[in-house]
Amino acid sequence: MVRQQLSLKARALKYLSTREHSRLELARKLSRYAEEGDDVEALLDFLEKNNWLSQERFAESLVHRRAGRYGNSRVLSELQQHGVKGEALDELKSGLKETEIKRAREVWRRKFGTVPQDAEERGKQMRFLLQRGFSQSAVRAALRGGDDDEF
Repeated sequence: MVRQQLSLKARALKYLSTREHSRLELARKLSRYAEEGDDVEALLDFLEKNNWLSQERFAESLVHRRAGRYGNSRVLSELQQHGVKGEALDELKSGLKETEIKRAREVWRRKFGTVPQDAEERGKQMRFLLQRGFSQSAVRAALRGGDDDEF
């Protein structure tokens, strides 16, 4: 049985039905299947015009998926890799900054749960949180233990 080839538009809608994509990411995925005469940029413009493709929704989705596990620098870096910039990035940055200490504490609590007893254990916990993209101040606050009400 011969399998029918999907059009670029059908393929784009298939990708967008599973999760939000950035314009840059969707263009990269579709360009593999573009044949001569296909205009990927025109298709992306059409999808944005009909609100099927949205950078704002993509950015919110990515932040929602990543913020519970990663720090600000890691989430913002991933957003920039996907082509999110300008005012949208600044808004997301300020929103993430407000919750960074709380998120760092939650990640620390899930992974370790107890205040480090010696320098070696403290270093291990600090490296873990720093590799996750949390700032120095958020890491220090998380390692103190305690509740979120202290600050």
